Amino acid sequence: AVAPLGQVSELAEQLEERLFHLYGFHNELIQERLQALAEVMERVEEARAELRRVCCTVEAAYRDLCL
Repeated sequence: AVAPLGQVSELAEQLEERLFHLYGFHNELIQERLQALAEVMERVEEARAELRRVCCTVEAAYRDLCL
């Protein structure tokens, strides 16, 4: 039995609605993860800068000790 055109159209609409909802949900999830990643990268950069400062301080201390 072939479904009437109205039923097919209704099913297509429901499917489109569901896909749109899914897309929106996943898009939101991706945005949240990208934001979290940006925050982590910022902390990593801060840690690298701190490490560079520590290295410079240690290097200066060794130079002072050697001289």
